[in-house]
Amino acid sequence: MKDMLGREELIPVEKALELLFAYAPFKRPAEISLPIDKTYGMIISRDVISPEDLPSFHRSTVDGFAVNSADTFGATEGMPSYLNMKTEIFMGETPRFSLGKGEAAKIATGGMLPDGSDSVVMLEHTQQVDEIIIEVVKPVSPGENVIHAGEDAKKGKCILKSGHRLRPQDIGALAGLGITDVWVYRRPQVSIVSTGDEIVPADKPVKPGQVRDINSYTLAGLISGAGGIPVKKGIFSDKYDLIKDVIENSLRDSDMILISGGSSVGTKDVTAKVINDLGRPGVLFHGVSLKPGKPMIGGVIENTPVFGLPGHPAAVNICFEIFIRPVLGIQSGARENRFNSRKRTIQAKIARNISSSPGREEHIGVALEERDGEIWAAPLLGKSGLITTLTGADGTIVIPLRKLGIYEGDTVEVTIFNE
Repeated sequence: MKDMLGREELIPVEKALELLFAYAPFKRPAEISLPIDKTYGMIISRDVISPEDLPSFHRSTVDGFAVNSADTFGATEGMPSYLNMKTEIFMGETPRFSLGKGEAAKIATGGMLPDGSDSVVMLEHTQQVDEIIIEVVKPVSPGENVIHAGEDAKKGKCILKSGHRLRPQDIGALAGLGITDVWVYRRPQVSIVSTGDEIVPADKPVKPGQVRDINSYTLAGLISGAGGIPVKKGIFSDKYDLIKDVIENSLRDSDMILISGGSSVGTKDVTAKVINDLGRPGVLFHGVSLKPGKPMIGGVIENTPVFGLPGHPAAVNICFEIFIRPVLGIQSGARENRFNSRKRTIQAKIARNISSSPGREEHIGVALEERDGEIWAAPLLGKSGLITTLTGADGTIVIPLRKLGIYEGDTVEVTIFNE
């Protein structure tokens, strides 16, 4: 059965994703060894194994006194333990002595424990009697206030697994282990092809009937934020030969191709035909039960994913988050669950009634505000062709496929936009 535009009936978002992921893992970039300070946000392609124990020595976690815990057992404020302070251990110094019974050594946070000690008494649990003697008013147990050698990482242990996206704290851990280079997947290269006789470059004046190129800039930012490298191919007229030529060339140097515009049915819209003509399996779906974003096209040419995005800016944002971001994750080598990619969400109350078109999953931008200690989501309603529909939004809410709307005061889940 075909819809009013002559297409096959719209399919649910979940079904479209299933069709798309049936062809995973798609084309994946090659791996490369890079200095760790060049790999923030990139995906590890090989397991990282610790070359040494971390730390390599027993170290204090507090300022205080290194002691043998047995010398403090039973200590109280009324009946303290008295210890002789042998010396002070300075940072970066290896103690060249051993503590005997009833002895202590002053130590700073991060300092190396001397032989004969197994714990550290916090400075605030001691009193200085004179230059030599301290009293301990609270006992410590063996290993208290101490990080033992190898406790953070054991030599030969897997620290980071292949498929992990590197975060600042991961880079710090690698530096702490002396690992300065790591194997990662190259960032996927994504070609952006803008189509439409009405589209002109952003730096050009517009004539009646023309609009400036918005989507290639939006997509470039979204791609960069998702770990890819955007490559703008330019603006092309809605002519079959032109579109086919640029996509054919993009297949040679791209891991993914995004075509903005030309996805709805019309005499000049040739995106779906080009995808089908350039290779198998071709178009997997054309038209999704989604608002905004109904004309979305998803396809694969050999092993390269190709998407035809609606021309409206609001629809571009929504379709990117649903379809393109998870595919980019797969192409990057990430291990995240493609159906449940990690998103930041919060609960909020909806600020007004919203009706929804039956039979379509509707995504609506919302602005968050606080009222009497509660978070409310104010819908930013507008046509998907409006440029500023989402610029004032903090995130989106979803009205499910078969729900006719939501009422003011209902609790909704807001997916926060990536910053």
